[in-house]
Amino acid sequence: MTNRLLTHLRHVDLAVPDYDKQLDFYAGVWGLTKVAEDSGISFLAAEGSPEQYIVRLRKAEEKRLDLISYGAANLAHVDTLAEQLLAGGVRLISQPGKVDTPGGGYGFRFFDIDGRTIEVSADVEARRHRRIEEKESIPVRLSHVVLNSPDINATRAWYEQHLGFRLSDTMTLPHMGDVMHFMRISNQHHSMAIASGPYASLQHLSFEMRGIDEYMRGSGRVMRSGARKIWGPGRHMAGDNTFTYFLDPHGNTVEYTTELERLDEDTWHPHIYDLTKPENADQWGTSNPMNEMVAKEMLNDVDRGIFVAPPV
Repeated sequence: MTNRLLTHLRHVDLAVPDYDKQLDFYAGVWGLTKVAEDSGISFLAAEGSPEQYIVRLRKAEEKRLDLISYGAANLAHVDTLAEQLLAGGVRLISQPGKVDTPGGGYGFRFFDIDGRTIEVSADVEARRHRRIEEKESIPVRLSHVVLNSPDINATRAWYEQHLGFRLSDTMTLPHMGDVMHFMRISNQHHSMAIASGPYASLQHLSFEMRGIDEYMRGSGRVMRSGARKIWGPGRHMAGDNTFTYFLDPHGNTVEYTTELERLDEDTWHPHIYDLTKPENADQWGTSNPMNEMVAKEMLNDVDRGIFVAPPV
């Protein structure tokens, strides 16, 4: 397995046709801060995060996932990862070099097994951020991203082999087998999860809140805005985190969460959770049931911007 060279999730970049409506949602209802904008591209930060931005929006004719960005500890790790990916036959989009987005840095881009664009960077200037106060119901940071894949075991193996991810837990259904793998690059239970779907797409983005009260206040604000709530509030078994899921104006699923589990990586052994047991989806039993309707909405649209990469 590749030595772990990634440190954390930086940002996720989305393209949307109705740019103004999407920007109003994320910079208003959802609680992010617009820190830069230029010619139909906006950069949105979380007040509690040192990342320059955690969501980038781009005006485009078609909705798509532009890229997912991860951090590396230093420039040498960026170069090492690029060399290892090339040696492993992974298709690079760009060679390591200067990053021309807020905060600068040094990085490169490549395709994953499902054709998504992934970016890895280091030496990005930290944004001046602040402590989120009690009852302040805005995101602290970007928590994790969940991806739909038509072959979750192949996608899991690719991320383990090439990017050093490790498996934390798996959810299963008796008639389907594995339906979700939770993957980590630190002691955080997951920075990414891979869900079973008929095609590659973005399943959801998750944003961490300060605590339970702030999570509930934020969930209530979004509900009152008229945004569609599809699942929650509740508390997952895998990761032990809270959840409320909504649809943004373009049908992307977004989640408020808090208290995602931190693991002792030296002693952790992955669990297998059977989703026919409702407590494995929601320990509290407070959410609406996870059913086919909820799962279908989380499939999202076919992402026509994804390059279909050959298996690696």
